[in-house]
Amino acid sequence: MRISIFGLGYVGAVCAGCLSARGHHVIGVDISASKIDLINNGKSPIVEPGLEALLQQGLASGHLRGTTDVADAVLNSDVSFICVGTPSKKNGDLELNYIEGVCREIGLAMRDKSERHTVVVRSTVLPGTAKNVVLPILQDCSGKQAGVDFGLAVNPEFLRESTAIKDYDFPPMTVIGELDQASGDLLESIYSELDAPVIRKSIDVAEMIKYTCNVWHATKVTFANEIGNIAKAAGVDGRDVMEVICQDHKLNLSKYYMKPGFAFGGSCLPKDVRALSYRAGSMDVDAPLIGSLMRSNAIQVQNAFDIIAGYDKRKVALLGLSFKSGTDDLRESPLVELAEMLIGKGYDLSIFDRNVEYARVYGSNKDYIESKIPHVSSLLSSDFDAVVDNAEIIVLGNSDMHFAPLAQQALHGKHVVDLVGFMPTASRAGSEGICW
Repeated sequence: MRISIFGLGYVGAVCAGCLSARGHHVIGVDISASKIDLINNGKSPIVEPGLEALLQQGLASGHLRGTTDVADAVLNSDVSFICVGTPSKKNGDLELNYIEGVCREIGLAMRDKSERHTVVVRSTVLPGTAKNVVLPILQDCSGKQAGVDFGLAVNPEFLRESTAIKDYDFPPMTVIGELDQASGDLLESIYSELDAPVIRKSIDVAEMIKYTCNVWHATKVTFANEIGNIAKAAGVDGRDVMEVICQDHKLNLSKYYMKPGFAFGGSCLPKDVRALSYRAGSMDVDAPLIGSLMRSNAIQVQNAFDIIAGYDKRKVALLGLSFKSGTDDLRESPLVELAEMLIGKGYDLSIFDRNVEYARVYGSNKDYIESKIPHVSSLLSSDFDAVVDNAEIIVLGNSDMHFAPLAQQALHGKHVVDLVGFMPTASRAGSEGICW
């Protein structure tokens, strides 16, 4: 493949070396003549183990060269990777001047090209950047139509400094965000030699995946540090704790808890988050991430209420009351909290939960209902069909599979609010998911 790479900083230089080593014909492009001189002399513009050898290999084989001439690069390649920097502004937003500038230059060069050219954004950009910034500039400057006359894709990188070449050779995944199938097919062919799953999504999803990965990594580092600080204050070696935590791949390091949805609840998580936060404070250990968890959880309950309130209807069916399906445990259930908010605002609420039907509750849960939430329990019904039929808004509260069909079918005159994830990717008019 003939590839031009715009921006020979960290990402661009690594990609130029790795792609040329695989036999692709690579043209490195940068406004800095000194960087181009380094590349053309087999010198790495960055410090990265093994990169200089790859650059020299590419030069020796004739598969790599550098230039400051944008038109030369575009006219002599089939695809252009944009790898320029996206630094932070003072307010935290991204500075897109470099992206905008290189898109103008590529677009103007494409104006004189008869063959289809594909532009790939490999720089880290926020969702919406490719469609709202890159695409309009390319169309305006080239006079061509995206998805018809030229291709557009987003291809986030997952390279770590000092291990970038290994990360390129053995990636966890290859993410392709495609505007059209031809653009995705071209990118997939470039990475055909890599032993990694290829994940093809929309452009916006691919952009968000990159940010989610980086923020998740930052969250893990911060969480481990806060646990370590609390552990040390308690006379415990935090390294011993986190070593064991990371051995659990069924729950701790898995997708089980990594699904967007409603708030957490139950007898353990809220209680233990509060207890650890309190203990940290009592030892004068500042743990802002852990300390923010309950507030963030409460916001998710408020988000659910706001969605319901946005429909301007008063008859609400809440399907599910326990904090998750398959249990009758109501302790700190966010659905109980949501029910209380609806009652407090005067909604005509009816509730169905096969596991929490009042007549079948015994022991501690019976006591809890009678002493803590009698006003909620009085709204429980054992007639599922009646609860659904009489409602204007149906809230799917927990993952009881009996509720799933309601997210799949059109319900005349009714709105469905899905807090679980039953709803297909494309939601229907009048239906809404809490995170989708």
